[in-house]
Amino acid sequence: MFGDWGHGICLLLAALYLMIRERKFASQQKLGDIMEMAFGGRYIIMMMALFSIYTGDASTTGFIKVRSTYPFGVDPKCHGTRSELPFLNSLKMKMSILLGVSQMNLGIIMSYFNAKYFKNNINIWYQFVPQIIFLNSLFGYLSLLIIIKWSTGSQADLYHLMIYTFLSPTDDLGENQLFVGQKLLQLVLLLLAVVAVPWMLLPKPFLLKKQHQERHQGQSYDLLCGTDDTLESESQSIAHDHDEFDFSEVFVHQLIHTIEFVLGAVSNTASLAHSELSSVFYDKVLLLAWGYNNTIVLIIGIFVFICATVGVLLLMESPSAFLHALRLHWVEYQNKFYEGDGYKFFPFSFTLLTDEDEL
Repeated sequence: MFGDWGHGICLLLAALYLMIRERKFASQQKLGDIMEMAFGGRYIIMMMALFSIYTGDASTTGFIKVRSTYPFGVDPKCHGTRSELPFLNSLKMKMSILLGVSQMNLGIIMSYFNAKYFKNNINIWYQFVPQIIFLNSLFGYLSLLIIIKWSTGSQADLYHLMIYTFLSPTDDLGENQLFVGQKLLQLVLLLLAVVAVPWMLLPKPFLLKKQHQERHQGQSYDLLCGTDDTLESESQSIAHDHDEFDFSEVFVHQLIHTIEFVLGAVSNTASLAHSELSSVFYDKVLLLAWGYNNTIVLIIGIFVFICATVGVLLLMESPSAFLHALRLHWVEYQNKFYEGDGYKFFPFSFTLLTDEDEL
């Protein structure tokens, strides 16, 4: 979500309005496509607004630029300087990395509890363990470097550091060294990340095949009595049970799952243009109209500023952040543990009860 406390408050008010009147909106048959989408995502919009207010406070970004002493966040005097946009973009990107890596770790941990509940040791040792190792060997390590850099005020270039960890892992770190033993630690973490990929991909399909064969080993049914039709149907059922394990399908599924996890680990992005657009509308519309000392021009400027703020920054950019939030929840987080197996869920309803169920 973009970091802007002013626009975040507007989004929060809109979400609270939808939540307060949710019974009325839920009873209506037709809300319109856009309104129906907003109403269905009212709770996500509320969370987006709260995060926008928080990150906006951290970077002191709002409707207008604050010039007084700041109790929390970034020095307001950086607004309008040459380094403002690169610095704020870097800050927001690092914050998004910390939040994204934390949430993906939570999803992987939940997959462990799923596997433990169903007593699936294969998923614990050949899915949970390599995934937690891969994610934290690369991006958990990057999160640690971000925190160390913020804590020490180091000028290390983390982009250069991470890129050359893969391209030239044995080179001297120079100015990018943040602590003693960092080079050795990077080599060990890189080796663990490389090992974790085949660890995720290869053992599980073969172990599932072995498990299937052991389950059906020595299974034979001797029918003491029965017709020829019964014998034929039973033999076909037994043959079907033995043939239902498709190793190629399982292997391809595991390959797709591994590729999706590895690529998903590097796909966390953030919306970085919001503060710049907000500054443009504020400087080039509102302040420009204010400088004419004309009431009519000022009214027109305020009207254009409000339309641009609501139309572009709230109605156009918010759905983009909304989709990123959904993707983070459904793809980066939920696919770490949700499989969609088992029984189809049917919500309880009195209208669906039969007379026998009522008795």
